[in-house]
Amino acid sequence: MDEQTRVQLEAAAFRRLVDHLRQRTEVQNIDLMNLAGFCRNCLSKWYRAAAQEMGVPLDDEQARAIIYGMPYSEWKRKYQREEKK
Repeated sequence: MDEQTRVQLEAAAFRRLVDHLRQRTEVQNIDLMNLAGFCRNCLSKWYRAAAQEMGVPLDDEQARAIIYGMPYSEWKRKYQREEKK
């Protein structure tokens, strides 16, 4: 497999993962972190870091909006459940 095809496949898989997480709003970040060791916020940080490595200016809020499909504050208000004590 050539490099361009590999990158295109990885990008498609990433977009599908992000879309899946956007659709599964009932799955909380803490659940993802406990089960998989990463969450939506981790993805946004990795996305921002990749942008910085390529010299693309992107802050945390912009990266979160890309991953969440909306501003993070809006997602939290709509979908984040209170922690059970």
